[in-house]
Amino acid sequence: MIRGILIRAAAFCSTAGGTPAAQRRTGILGTGDVLKEMRRFSEADVARFAEVSGDRNPVHFDPDFALSAAGFSGGRIVHGMLVASLFPSIIASHFPGAIYVSQTLQFKLPVYIDDEVVAKVQALSVREHKQRFIVKFTTKCFTNIEQLVIDGEATAILPTLAHNR
Repeated sequence: MIRGILIRAAAFCSTAGGTPAAQRRTGILGTGDVLKEMRRFSEADVARFAEVSGDRNPVHFDPDFALSAAGFSGGRIVHGMLVASLFPSIIASHFPGAIYVSQTLQFKLPVYIDDEVVAKVQALSVREHKQRFIVKFTTKCFTNIEQLVIDGEATAILPTLAHNR
């Protein structure tokens, strides 16, 4: 509800200044543009993902096992695919109706429970095809804003290049 109030307030202010509110809320995706999202994954997130995926590897639930078996000194780790799910989430939230076609992933470092993660997608190429747009993105995830933990590329089919900011 608060978001709706802010959007209506922005529309009022921009109308008064002569700039349409839609220009403030949307942009046109171009090569080089970056979209990002920040997230912390909790113990509950890991438990829910394990329930849905069936991945109950002890590195996600037992800190002693995570240390002894895999050398994860920070304790239990978040499922890599749970972290990687941020990429299609970013694209879908900015481009409703987007179809996620492919994704490559390299897991560089572990993400520990309660780490702050920043996921970024950057448009590498954009081409029009049958009144839709095929966009190739780099996909990167960082912890502590600096450490690269996931690296990859994705392709999505977008219904439009106009996106929500």
